[in-house]
Amino acid sequence: MLGPRDRVIGQIYIEGDLRVGGVVEGEVEVTGDVEIDDMAKVKASLAGRDVTIRGHVNGAVVARKRLVVAKSGSLFGDVRVARLAIQDGATFSGKVSMGAGAATAPVKAVEAPTPVPESEPKAATEVEKPATPIVAVPLVAAPKVTPPAIIKTAAPAPVAELRVAGKDGKGKPVAPPIKGKPNKKKRR
Repeated sequence: MLGPRDRVIGQIYIEGDLRVGGVVEGEVEVTGDVEIDDMAKVKASLAGRDVTIRGHVNGAVVARKRLVVAKSGSLFGDVRVARLAIQDGATFSGKVSMGAGAATAPVKAVEAPTPVPESEPKAATEVEKPATPIVAVPLVAAPKVTPPAIIKTAAPAPVAELRVAGKDGKGKPVAPPIKGKPNKKKRR
């Protein structure tokens, strides 16, 4: 476990699980599970079995089983996973390779795109080309549900005539039950 005041720069290889609460820069490879806590800041490529991100990660991620980006988490980088879960409210920008084969491919450190700070306006004739393309995953909004209309009627709807089939196959009309009075039938 790396606490909130811990800072690691370089390559980390751990046999077992890792929980990060502080700052990590470089490359991280774990044989077990990786958890990135809420206040953690990771600028590294991550590889692990199950990876859960609640903090901020900037780098490529390989999850051999499952990757979860929680609602408080943000991930900027390409992802190779067997299974992926991104919770409502999470931030994700990058390419996804999904399936059992994608997660077993060897890891290579890929620097994720960093947000470009705003600069002074350029002249109209200058054209600026971005250094690295930023890929965003579009979010799909849930369809708007409108409540059903309320219909008021002045008079009660007519009651359909009920028929009960007899032995001869012809139906006999049966009067609808009258509200307020119990329907008394004799038992035999």
